[in-house]
Amino acid sequence: MNRLYTSDSLDGLGNWEKSVLSKFTLKMTNKQELFPCIPATQGHRLNHFRYGFLGDPRSESSVEELAALLTEYTRTSKEFGEFTSLIVFFQTPKEIKEMYSVEQYEQLFWNHLNGLTKLDKKTWPKHIPVTPHEPLWEFCFHGEQYFIYCATPAHYRRKSRQFDDYMLAITPRWVLTTFEHSGTYAHKIRKHIRKRLEKYDSTGIHHSLNQYGNADNFEWKQYFLHDDDSELSKCPFHMWKKEDKEE
Repeated sequence: MNRLYTSDSLDGLGNWEKSVLSKFTLKMTNKQELFPCIPATQGHRLNHFRYGFLGDPRSESSVEELAALLTEYTRTSKEFGEFTSLIVFFQTPKEIKEMYSVEQYEQLFWNHLNGLTKLDKKTWPKHIPVTPHEPLWEFCFHGEQYFIYCATPAHYRRKSRQFDDYMLAITPRWVLTTFEHSGTYAHKIRKHIRKRLEKYDSTGIHHSLNQYGNADNFEWKQYFLHDDDSELSKCPFHMWKKEDKEE
């Protein structure tokens, strides 16, 4: 049975789960190397985040477990605070960490998103395009719009996308919309984020980073950033259609 955890409610977790959460906390709170995404550090500090712990990301069951976890989170996320995200850690075997390239993790990532869509019991929101090459497209699940961030052990120049285990941070669009409604404050924070990125990563800010709603923005390109400035020419996302999905 999947469960959403908070940083101060860890009953039943084993050594790996506690260790990986400790590493994440260190990344969010490091005062010498400030994590670039300021709203994320606020969400962590305020304990608005919820955490999930899954097994080998290559396993067939990992997508089903992720779908159950994200369904539970979607149903309850508005109770957790305005900076909430679902942080999902996958227990990544040593051989993957030693052998997988960024591109192999990228394939794994899109396999997960395609698998989630196949298992989604609700129809795609009518106001969101189903084609990722349209500017207003973004990933949806259980009727909710989400921004997806992926970090992997293979990233090393783009440290902002590096973590010791394969990891997803899944943020509801309503959280990002609330932040954007702060106007001048949001504009200042975005400028600070870019300054932090320049210091945090040993490679330049990726040209795909943009703002949702802009005519030249494509959300899918921001979900998984390469360790250099390259990007896929075509989004690997595929829409699955089922007649029996709920409205």
